[in-house]
Amino acid sequence: MRLRQRLALLLALAFVGFAVPLQTTSVLAQASTAEMPPMPRPRPIGVPAEPAAQPAASEAAAAITQVTSVPQPVSLTARITAEGAPIPDGLVWRIFESSTDTNGEMALVAKSDEGTAQVELPPGEYVVHVAYGRAQISEPISVVPGNNTADFVLEAGALRLNSAVTGDIPIPPNMLKFDIFTGDDASRVMLAEGLLPNDIITLNAGTYHIISHFGTINAVVRADLRVEPGQLTDATLYHHAGQISFKLVSEERGEAIADVEWTVKTADGATIFTDLGAFPSTVLAEGDYLVFAKQGDQVFNREFQVSPGSAREIEVLTTIY
Repeated sequence: MRLRQRLALLLALAFVGFAVPLQTTSVLAQASTAEMPPMPRPRPIGVPAEPAAQPAASEAAAAITQVTSVPQPVSLTARITAEGAPIPDGLVWRIFESSTDTNGEMALVAKSDEGTAQVELPPGEYVVHVAYGRAQISEPISVVPGNNTADFVLEAGALRLNSAVTGDIPIPPNMLKFDIFTGDDASRVMLAEGLLPNDIITLNAGTYHIISHFGTINAVVRADLRVEPGQLTDATLYHHAGQISFKLVSEERGEAIADVEWTVKTADGATIFTDLGAFPSTVLAEGDYLVFAKQGDQVFNREFQVSPGSAREIEVLTTIY
């Protein structure tokens, strides 16, 4: 009897030992399944991981181009001198690309004739040229995102010209013209042609070569003049020349004969003046000359001399020759 009781007790303990571990294992497995996410698929050793997806290169370039090509506001001003006020008007602005094309020229991208030029340009490098009269300057600028401003100093002055005959004898304004050249003897460049007396011309500070024409023949005076920044230079050039008129007469102080062909030659025989009429006139530089008056088949002549002074009349007599 005791033996049976012991066997029954051992069997009961065996069943209890098996049941408890099985129940515990089931609970742990469920908890593990609920808390841990699925593991990534393993990759073979030595194979690099795939990079994260990136935008296409063309898309990135397009985005950069869109940002950097948006025109930005640019404000440009100019002054005669660094201490001067901005020039209010009379300016001509031209903005060029900094690079040249196959012909070596820079493309014009903007132009303005306002005192303060307001333009819009994409970010980049440019060359600005501003002119005020004959004064001008070119400088590079960089345009960046945002508001851009640039101030240019021309270092300019002004020149006013007039001429007279030696002795302060005035010359009729309609008989005067002036040309202005750069002052470099080796490579002079004409800056202005046919200026009238008392015209004011704006120039960059520097030395200039001036030519004054009295009449249209050979009365010419040259001078080198200095233009200072911020100043008006007044200059009067003096001619050694005179106004000469001609008439053919049969007696001194007689009536002029009509339909006469006139020729004036220098002392070395060069023809410098021709005309047809009863009272031709011209301006000649100081010197010796020979005049011929042809009427029909007859030719009359006379030597004469030009000296600086007031206008003179030269008579050619028909009775002497």
